[in-house]
Amino acid sequence: MSGSRIIALGHYQPSRVLTNDDLAAIVETDDAWIRQRTGITTRRIAAETESVADMAAEAADKALAAAGLEPADIGLVTVATCTAVDRCPSTAALVAARLGIPSAVTYDLNNACAGFCTALACADHSVRAGAARHALVIGSEKMSDVTDWTDRTSCILLGDGAGAAVISAADTAGIGPVAWGSDPARSDAVRIGGDWHPRFAQEGQAVFRWATTELPAVAREACERAGFSVGDLAGIVTHQANLRIIEAFVRRLGLPETAIVARDVVDSGNTSAASVPIALSKLVERRELAPGSPVLLMGFGGGLSWSAQVVACP
Repeated sequence: MSGSRIIALGHYQPSRVLTNDDLAAIVETDDAWIRQRTGITTRRIAAETESVADMAAEAADKALAAAGLEPADIGLVTVATCTAVDRCPSTAALVAARLGIPSAVTYDLNNACAGFCTALACADHSVRAGAARHALVIGSEKMSDVTDWTDRTSCILLGDGAGAAVISAADTAGIGPVAWGSDPARSDAVRIGGDWHPRFAQEGQAVFRWATTELPAVAREACERAGFSVGDLAGIVTHQANLRIIEAFVRRLGLPETAIVARDVVDSGNTSAASVPIALSKLVERRELAPGSPVLLMGFGGGLSWSAQVVACP
């Protein structure tokens, strides 16, 4: 096989919806202030008893069913997350057990908001090398566990959920070469820290400038490596950090007006490693992207890290 491709997607979001008005009752803010600065109107919040593994398993189960594969067909399971509580066993191992996947290699990957795209690249490399024929790649986050509900600049952003993709070996590659990297010198610009009670924090203006000025070049590099120009793209799914970042990024990239831009952040908030697969899954579910069309995936955030690739829409 000369490559791999995404053959199916699935996503899961908790039932509880937290509105901007709900947040205004918790912290000094209001709907207009939140919309102006982030574009977010609602976000989903997991129940106290709902874990990162629970959400990951729900999304993965949907993706596996959509792929028409049996659990025994899966040779690799990887979960991108920065909010899993348990260190061992891995979230991926818990997902494999729940889905009845008998003997796959399982591991978690923490690259924060760039995690899903990084995990997708690693799984693609494994399939290309012949280490697995079918793989489950999942992004799952319970950001509400690390939210500082007294900080109006960050609590308005975050939500919970999971998204999953099944990738399979293919004669024609449907996942392009990855453009990835990091700037460790600025790693504290987005962070989750605080001993046993970690909390999310970021330098908002610094992240905005970085994402909108430096990352368009990474996106162009990913397109070039896959043999496309930006003008060839049918759509783009970036990390759903903030609507202002997404729209500024798209303007600087020079995306054609016909291209579909994922704006799931409006309804889901920032779900870190889960944001790209959730947004992509919804676009495919609504049939807004044609099968086989080139779509740029772009994850970025804590690290500061980035990871991008062009994929063929399933």
